[in-house]
Amino acid sequence: MESAPTVMGCPTCGVVAESRGRRTTTLVDIPCFARPTRLRWRKRTWRCLEPACPTRVFTEQDEQIARPRGLLTTRACRWVIEQVRREHASIHGLARQLGVAWKTVWGSIQPILATLADDEARFAGVTTLGVDEHLWHHVSPRKRGPKELTGMVDLTRDKDGRVRARLLDLVPGRSGNVYKTWLDQRGTAFKAGVEVATLDPFHGYKNAIDDKLADATAVLDAFHVVALAGRAVDEVRRRVQQEIHGHRGRADDPLYGIRNILRCAAERLTEKQQARLAAAIAADERHDAVHIAWQCAQRVRAAYAHPDPARGRQLAEQVVASFPTCPIPEIAKLGRTLKQWRDAFLAYFDTGRASNGGTESINGLIELHRRIARGFRNRDNYRLRMLLIGGGLTPPPPPEV
Repeated sequence: MESAPTVMGCPTCGVVAESRGRRTTTLVDIPCFARPTRLRWRKRTWRCLEPACPTRVFTEQDEQIARPRGLLTTRACRWVIEQVRREHASIHGLARQLGVAWKTVWGSIQPILATLADDEARFAGVTTLGVDEHLWHHVSPRKRGPKELTGMVDLTRDKDGRVRARLLDLVPGRSGNVYKTWLDQRGTAFKAGVEVATLDPFHGYKNAIDDKLADATAVLDAFHVVALAGRAVDEVRRRVQQEIHGHRGRADDPLYGIRNILRCAAERLTEKQQARLAAAIAADERHDAVHIAWQCAQRVRAAYAHPDPARGRQLAEQVVASFPTCPIPEIAKLGRTLKQWRDAFLAYFDTGRASNGGTESINGLIELHRRIARGFRNRDNYRLRMLLIGGGLTPPPPPEV
């Protein structure tokens, strides 16, 4: 390809330049018929005739075709980004299709992603903010830094009331100070716009929300509360198992046989499962503690599952009031935890059932792409890759032809 002849002025002084012929540049374009494609661009060159101008010879540039000194065409960079974002492709796989090396592909799209990540405008309009942590590597921290990363996710509802989770950032560390620092970096306007902040039962994040998002409502994630209740039932079952038999559960032990049934919601049990549960509890009167613990966990589930938020809040308040005095120590401990988190626990019913579910969904995408890439060694590359697939970076649309 080559451009049409035209009069060209010097980019420095504006004097009409003299043509110096063409030079051919080879660029990598998108695959065609499953084969690597090369685009040969016959670039025009000019010479400035102004003696006082520092620019002597310059070459034609067009960012709609390729970035200056770029190896991939703009169209190929856009194709790579969409393949990673939409089709969960690996950089190695795309490099193989393009017929180049991994470094060539990533080196071409990395500046584009870095520019999008540095744009503070992508943080605008966030009214519901989620936070969670995850491990990005499993080697020594001396080699790759902290294992934990804190992820911030936009959980703002759209006009239809749907939550379309969007990863905002990943920062190293897992502490309240890490969260506070990131919120301070966003500025006063961002913090003032956050109305709801969801989180897991971790006091570090809660302290950061109380300090930096004083006007926001902290909401304890429903999934983790139900998980705490289910874990309490498991602990009761194991303790009773040890007290009766003196060993861990075995195939013939009644309580071990219903371990999975105890994790299910009562309304989803089949008649056969209900019969197995009743038979296991009736096998020994000491099993009643397990049955009571299971019923307590069902009360927590029922509060969240109730279609009327006001009635669900009443059930949750009853849980907070009654569980701490339960004679079963594991349930009493659960009750003390919920009482300590009372405001954040009950806020679920006053904020349109806000939860951290979208954050967990983003974590699932992150885990998927970490497996696709067979792990990461560079945290900056990891952050850009996850911001891309998590919706935090939105590449500009292609120009209209």
